Amino acid sequence: MALLERVSTLIRANLNDLVDQAENPEKMIKQVILDMQNQLMQVKTQVAIAIADEHILEKKQKENLEREADWMRKAEMAVNKKQDDLARAALDRSLSCKQMAAGFEQQVADQKTEVDNLRQALHKLEQKLAEAEAKSDLLIAQHRRARALSRASDARMAAGDLGKAATFDRMRKKVQHAEALSHAKSELLGDSIDDKLAALDKQDQIEKLLGELKARQ
Repeated sequence: MALLERVSTLIRANLNDLVDQAENPEKMIKQVILDMQNQLMQVKTQVAIAIADEHILEKKQKENLEREADWMRKAEMAVNKKQDDLARAALDRSLSCKQMAAGFEQQVADQKTEVDNLRQALHKLEQKLAEAEAKSDLLIAQHRRARALSRASDARMAAGDLGKAATFDRMRKKVQHAEALSHAKSELLGDSIDDKLAALDKQDQIEKLLGELKARQ
């Protein structure tokens, strides 16, 4: 039956493997548990129906056995009354009831097998559901921890990249500082030359003025 096949699939399912393969493990776990709960309710319903059918078949078997015995008593009574035709008719009915009882006996046996199979499936599914519910919190916690570790690793990698960027920034600042220092030195050097040239020019003016004074004298 399709129901037992679905239950069998759920029972055989390896929760750990499903979690590893799922894109969203938490959602998958909750869905599996929900499926198990739904199937469990269906199996319980089927078990109840199968047991009810078994009782009906047993009742019909019992009724036909009782009819068989009743018709046999009537056949005996007809024989006692020297009514052979009635005895034959009663025996015919008794045999028919006996055959019906035998048919119901086989149906009862088959129904018992189905009930046993359903009960076993129900028991296994209850165990699997209990296992899944017990594991779900652990598996979800493991998944969240793994996700957190992954984020932490990404953060460390990003921090490493930031460290490289910070190192590069420090080197850039050093170069800029060196350039500024060199420029300052150049400016200082330039000021020294200008001062010297100005001093020379001043000396020339002094010498010229001195020469003019001497000439007027």
